[in-house]
Amino acid sequence: MALLSSPDPQSLLHHLSRRKNPNPNPKFLLRNPNHRISCSSGQLRLATREAVAIDSSQLRVRESLTDSELHAAVRLRIRTFYEFRDSYGVEELRRSLTEREYEGLNDRISGKLVAFKRVACINATLPITHSLISAEELCSECKQFSEDGKERVVVGTLDLNQCLWLPDELTGRRPEGPGSNPMRAYISNVCVAKELQRNGLGYKLVNRSKKLAHDWGITDLYVHVAIDNDGAQKLYEKCGFVYESEEPAWKARFLGRPRRFLLWTDLKS
Repeated sequence: MALLSSPDPQSLLHHLSRRKNPNPNPKFLLRNPNHRISCSSGQLRLATREAVAIDSSQLRVRESLTDSELHAAVRLRIRTFYEFRDSYGVEELRRSLTEREYEGLNDRISGKLVAFKRVACINATLPITHSLISAEELCSECKQFSEDGKERVVVGTLDLNQCLWLPDELTGRRPEGPGSNPMRAYISNVCVAKELQRNGLGYKLVNRSKKLAHDWGITDLYVHVAIDNDGAQKLYEKCGFVYESEEPAWKARFLGRPRRFLLWTDLKS
């Protein structure tokens, strides 16, 4: 993540995710092999466990409006994409990662990074109800306070980035022509709580981002996805994305990650 003092628009977690040995102190942090997080990735993994059923009528999917929502979204990303060993000092490491990721996300949203014309963090939230009691850890770590004073939990999140390209990622080809590039945007950091996957949350998040991008005047929307991530590819296909290009093998090896497809959808219609 980009810190307040850093000109680099990439996130700390992006650097962590693309290194073969990303953790400077591996006794604290285990990289979850099924998840990746970055400022430039639309990764999403489907859980194999049975999901907790949710009441869709109480689900709220919207752009984050408060600091508490952003903090809760960042905690969900840290929780989902990393596994921490139970060791002395691990909580300090977790807090450090969370604070740095929050600073970078806030910098992008507030316009401090010139590479990003506009950024929105979109969250899916649920009120703390009986159905979520079994997900006690999720409720504790990703709780926020809504505007009406009732406690809600961030159960899914993603970023919508209006920019020409994302760091270390394939660049979209559309729209074409002079002066048209600002109408391009990318989805990144797609994240759904592991306890609540298979409830259609990813589909609702992506569709909400498409609507917001259209409201911004975006004509062409992109997302990057790992070639071996069949679940995410099916989700994006369901949301109207199609193949445009793919990352060369040498670049994936250099960045220490699986190769990625670049998917595109037309928002002009």
